[in-house]
Amino acid sequence: MAEIIQERIEDRLPELEQLERVGLFSHAEIKAIIKKASDLEYKIQRRALFKEDFINYVQYEINLLELIQRRRIRIGYSFKKDEIENSIVHRVQGVFRRASAKWKDDVQLWLSYIVFCKKWATKVQLSKVFSAMLAIHSNKPALWIMAAKWEMEDRLSSESARQLFLRALRFHPECPKLYQEYFRMELMNTEKLRKEKQEFERADMEMETSDYPEEILKGELARIIYKNSINIIKGAEFHVSLLSIAQLFDFAKDLQKEIYDDLQALHTDDPLTWDYVARRELEIQPEPGEEQPAVKQSKAVEVGRKEERCCAVYEEAVKALPTEAMWKCYINFCLERFTKKTSSTLLKGKRLQRTMTAFRKAHELRLLPEFQCKQWIELLLHHKFLKEALEVAVAGTELFRDSGTMWQMKLKVLINSKSPDIAMVFEEAFAHLKSQDCLPLWISWAEWSEGVQTPEDTEAIFKKALLAVIGANSVTLKEKYLDWAYRSGGCKKARAVFKSLQESRPFSVEFFRKMIQFEKEQESCKMANLREYYERALREFGSVDADLWMDYIKEELNHPFGRPENCGQIYWRAVKMLQGESAEVFLAKHAMHQAGHL
Repeated sequence: MAEIIQERIEDRLPELEQLERVGLFSHAEIKAIIKKASDLEYKIQRRALFKEDFINYVQYEINLLELIQRRRIRIGYSFKKDEIENSIVHRVQGVFRRASAKWKDDVQLWLSYIVFCKKWATKVQLSKVFSAMLAIHSNKPALWIMAAKWEMEDRLSSESARQLFLRALRFHPECPKLYQEYFRMELMNTEKLRKEKQEFERADMEMETSDYPEEILKGELARIIYKNSINIIKGAEFHVSLLSIAQLFDFAKDLQKEIYDDLQALHTDDPLTWDYVARRELEIQPEPGEEQPAVKQSKAVEVGRKEERCCAVYEEAVKALPTEAMWKCYINFCLERFTKKTSSTLLKGKRLQRTMTAFRKAHELRLLPEFQCKQWIELLLHHKFLKEALEVAVAGTELFRDSGTMWQMKLKVLINSKSPDIAMVFEEAFAHLKSQDCLPLWISWAEWSEGVQTPEDTEAIFKKALLAVIGANSVTLKEKYLDWAYRSGGCKKARAVFKSLQESRPFSVEFFRKMIQFEKEQESCKMANLREYYERALREFGSVDADLWMDYIKEELNHPFGRPENCGQIYWRAVKMLQGESAEVFLAKHAMHQAGHL
């Protein structure tokens, strides 16, 4: 092995001598490079090979290349690149070849190889890398697309890109993404050929007709891909994706129309088709002979007309396809337009009316999903339609009895309406819901009670909640209870609640930190109380929370009634109790704290 390493170092000597001779590196720097290179070579030549060693080798060489570049710019020297950079590039490629042969399945390694070649190697070399990668990873469509895009965009070889796509489709005959990108590539190529032909015509230069066949210039290759692909991949979503790609190219109007007509003919039973057709009305420009509105409000009036045309299509759609999915598309469109900013009060009013009507019709047909029912209630509340909001919420809880969200919306409406039945509805909700879904409702009930009822009533709700909510969900409830206690009765009340809960596991660190903070906010902050809270917190979290131990030590050091002599004992308890990384964090923080006090 020593002979191989020595031979490889000797192979580097000509480039290193050149670097020193032309003044890019000093003699000392060349010696350092040789030493580092020897270490790296040793690691990639030993019997037990590790991928990290190859990556480190490559990274060192890339850093060296970049340093050479910077120094060339600094001293203005641009010669001897064949002897210097090219030699390093070839060596890095050799390392990448060995690594990718050893760890064939590592896609990230191949991608790193490609990134390096894109920046430093020739296009021919990069083509070979793509070929080698695809021979192993032919099962990954994204890599085929990457290779084809490079051939098309960097090598300007549409034929190579086409061949790659055709090979990829043999491996993945039902991959939508491959067809989409192949379709896009052929349209891009057609656009490029059309521009080339125009340039020749503009310059009155002779050209071979065979180079620019009329069918190709019309996008016939892309049309063939489109026709083949929709026979294999069914569904409106894929069809719409091809139409969206075709619409990026102005010359492809005939193809766009063909795809659009096929979409309507083949996918009339898909809500996505109707949604696309309806939204397309927003993009259609007014006819030249159509009456133009007054200048001041022309934009709002024209937008209003377009939206009416869209809704006419949606109305037709929900008659032809009366499904929940179709109504969802219609309502989403109405909500999107309603949230669009406009200075026109008339347009804003029309949008609101249209949205409400769509919600009502879907609701009457029982085709309104839960999340849209929630959206409707929120919209009604926002516009103070409390009576209708309550009707919808009541119907929503009847349809979705097991939904905590719907019960929350109903209670939100009742609270806004100042209903006397709120407590009764909370109890009704708990009767229908699973206990694990009730936490948000208990919190809402306590928050409502705090605003309108006596502290005794609110505390009774918290106590009932703690009996009903168990396990991890109860952690948040305990924090809320403690917060309420401090707000309503100060530190004395918070201490009482803390004491009542101190054996009621599980807890969060935040629960104890809140109590510590409340105590510290008092004028007569009692160190004995702080010690108790820290000790109880450490009993729960002392093996994982380094910050708790550090804060305890700082408290003893900084509090007027603290005992600095206890810090050593606390330190050793922490070292003994903390585990793994937490112990290392504590030791580092403690060392920094000690250094700051020296």
